[in-house]
Amino acid sequence: MEEEKKAAIILGATGLTGGKLLKLLLADDRYQKVKLFSRSSVGIQHEKLEEHLGDLMNLSSFKEDFTGQEVFCCIGTTKAKTPDNALYEKIDYGIPVEAAKLCVENQIPTFVVVSALGADAKSKIFYNRIKGQMEEAVLQQQIRNTYILQPSLIGGKREEKRLGEWLFKQLMKIGNLLLVGGLRKYRSIEPDSIAQCMLWVANNDYPNGKIESDKIKELAKQ
Repeated sequence: MEEEKKAAIILGATGLTGGKLLKLLLADDRYQKVKLFSRSSVGIQHEKLEEHLGDLMNLSSFKEDFTGQEVFCCIGTTKAKTPDNALYEKIDYGIPVEAAKLCVENQIPTFVVVSALGADAKSKIFYNRIKGQMEEAVLQQQIRNTYILQPSLIGGKREEKRLGEWLFKQLMKIGNLLLVGGLRKYRSIEPDSIAQCMLWVANNDYPNGKIESDKIKELAKQ
């Protein structure tokens, strides 16, 4: 008996990692539909693609269409792009947590979310604290298959120019060679690896929980 094909949801498909994941899902025969929820269109046409445009700050308004077997949350901003702390929290905490709650309400069994290495709900660093609080809130939903990816600095080329981040990435290319042993997880990581890992854990029997950067790279090669 042929296995029933799935429908997947992506939040953040216009970003680096989300865009890579979108291409993988559209090319994967296990999926018959890929639903995107975002503020703007990805600008491509595909028979599998279904776009829902609107305000992700009010994700519950999409509840009726928020259905499928898997949700991939690639939402995230930066302090440079979103300097207002309240807005930053609404994006990096509010959207993923609301998505997890919708998974529970609509009985979606798999939730995969991109967080960050160093996430800690008790951290004094605002960015790390928000990510950590998001992780805790997501885990509290007790979705059957929950995977929290914690990548280190994400490489790749963005459309917008972030000079400080670009300079840091150049230094990281050198620094990566010095990060060995237990420090390997701090090496920068490419969005392709994150997307490949997200797809792999959603389709394989892997333990629930947090996946650090070096493990993401390892699973991406499976």
